[in-house]
Amino acid sequence: MTFRTRFAPSPTGPLHLGHAYSAILAHDMAMAEGGVFHLRIDDIDQSRARREWETQIYDDLHWLGLTWPDPVWRQSERLEHYRSALQALWDHGLLFPCTCSRADIRAAAAAPHEGAPLHGPDGIVYPGTCRPDTPPRGPMPDTALRLDIARALAVLDTPLYFKETGRCPDGLNGNTTPKDMIQRVGDVALARPGMSASYHLSIVIDDADQNITHVIRGQDLFAATQIHVLLQRLLGSPTPIYHHHHLIRDEAGKRLAKRDDARSLATYRDAGKTPSDIRAMVGL
Repeated sequence: MTFRTRFAPSPTGPLHLGHAYSAILAHDMAMAEGGVFHLRIDDIDQSRARREWETQIYDDLHWLGLTWPDPVWRQSERLEHYRSALQALWDHGLLFPCTCSRADIRAAAAAPHEGAPLHGPDGIVYPGTCRPDTPPRGPMPDTALRLDIARALAVLDTPLYFKETGRCPDGLNGNTTPKDMIQRVGDVALARPGMSASYHLSIVIDDADQNITHVIRGQDLFAATQIHVLLQRLLGSPTPIYHHHHLIRDEAGKRLAKRDDARSLATYRDAGKTPSDIRAMVGL
């Protein structure tokens, strides 16, 4: 089996040192195994995606010396694949429509049940406001859709597990239990108004369709991996090997974000830095 990795940035701002570390690591790991490194563009949120940022992604990664096969996949061009997966989950009675706004969810979660955390890997843990007692029938509505996490877990015949070769956050590993997922993850949104699919669903579909064998990404996404493994199991997709790496932080220990333009790759390029300099700065 060919060793396949990917890097899937959103074209919503400049790439920074954290992106450089993740992309280079995924590229180098694939090359070391005689494999393939794929670049994908996570532009499913068309309200924020900009073509000029996509162009700069290509420029920055080429400057770093990374190569990938064409054509580059854009999520905005794969909407029918996500819709098909949603339909399959709907037909199995695992989704339900949700009309709650973010404010509604915050208000309902302000007094959570004892032992239920306020935040999970999908944001505020959904309090179940719109969850029906029985699966909804009829055509799948064109609205926000959530995964009934308890019902989804009940159809599995074996526990969720994924192989981790990177750095697990303290106290976490590749195992999870239904009780933990129900309490700590909740009914995640798989489709939102104005977007055909959530990050969680689209990334799972893309990884499966592109035959990704190893997912290389930041430690901040470790907790979300249990969501992705559950969706893989429900949709009959293979589970890749995961490698979550440490995060690049500033002098104060804060994780870099796209708003940190001072640390963008373009800024370093303009200042005369070389790709070798960037590798040294991120510890590669």
